[in-house]
Amino acid sequence: MSDAEGGCQKEILESRERVLRTIDHEPVDRMPIDLGMHYSTGISAFAYWELREYLNLRIEDVYIPDMVQFLAKVEEDILEIFHCDCILLHPGWSRTHRWNPRGKYEFIIPKSAQPRSNENCDWVMETDEGKMRMPKNGFFFDGDWLDLEERSEDETIKATAEEARRIYTETDYFTAYIGFSSYYGQSMDFLCRMIEDPASIKEQNKVLLEKEIEKAMKIIESMGESIQAICMAGDLGTQQGPMVRPSLYEELCAPFLEKFCRFIHENGDLKVFLHTCGSIKPFMSTFIDCGVDVLNPVQISADNMDPRELKEEFGEKITFWGGGCNTQKVLGRGTPKEVKENVKKLVNIFKPGGGFVFNQVHNIMGNVPPENIVAMMDAAYETSFF
Repeated sequence: MSDAEGGCQKEILESRERVLRTIDHEPVDRMPIDLGMHYSTGISAFAYWELREYLNLRIEDVYIPDMVQFLAKVEEDILEIFHCDCILLHPGWSRTHRWNPRGKYEFIIPKSAQPRSNENCDWVMETDEGKMRMPKNGFFFDGDWLDLEERSEDETIKATAEEARRIYTETDYFTAYIGFSSYYGQSMDFLCRMIEDPASIKEQNKVLLEKEIEKAMKIIESMGESIQAICMAGDLGTQQGPMVRPSLYEELCAPFLEKFCRFIHENGDLKVFLHTCGSIKPFMSTFIDCGVDVLNPVQISADNMDPRELKEEFGEKITFWGGGCNTQKVLGRGTPKEVKENVKKLVNIFKPGGGFVFNQVHNIMGNVPPENIVAMMDAAYETSFF
């Protein structure tokens, strides 16, 4: 039993305040912990089912808010068990049905999602927007990122605002609105045009910024103090290095990111959370200069992403949200003991001085043993107190 579990260390802050103070690099009682607030900090529905079964919790209503990565909505009983401080803001699908992909698993998915089994026993979904596939015995869909929301954008914002108000009034969890770009496209066309036709990238981002600010104003007006952050996404790194020259990004994309961050900070008491995977250290100073408050997932397993160097160089200027467990090499492959050792090592690097919210590097994959998940979350809490 840890000191925390034994009562030698006590929590004195509520979760929402703990996270906000951490992002502001102010003193807190313990390091905040996240599991599933974002679509890159969550857990595969298959691993989540096994985790709930392992913990002797009900498994009848595992809800899927992300059909592509096939993530589960982490319920409050799990959040309480693992001392989590954050929760996903998802309004729920307007219509749902149950789907059994194989064996014992049955999930609640949007009615608009109608997977069909093909001749290879793969699960396939097709719409006018494209096609995606889950291989036989797979854990997620690949292909086109299909939009399965049946409501209009305004209807979705209204439903999301209602859920945000519920979270704010009935709980003390930190939550965030997810759904903004970072003015960088990952398509081959976008990357090529950055070199061959940079003027078209600037014009595209100018138009996008106008739309994003209009949408952001709707979010701020409808959700107000009910949310604490706005989330943006755009993967700039591969496993080995940046996808694009940092100088090109700084010229063509960063000015728009800076204007968006400034708008958010000037029009609401909100943090800017940026999701970008891979080896992205060369962009860190630019993110900070643009006004990004939080970086996720902190892919410490990528090249040039040494946790000690990241903390020493940038730890006082930005909050790292992730990087607390190596998902590629330890969480799914190691023993529970090895997982705990990895977590404690990384927490002891990132935690000092604040500015760190615990989460593993990106989502927990579908075949990760529940024992390892429990070991990770227990180790996070055991090492969380200051």
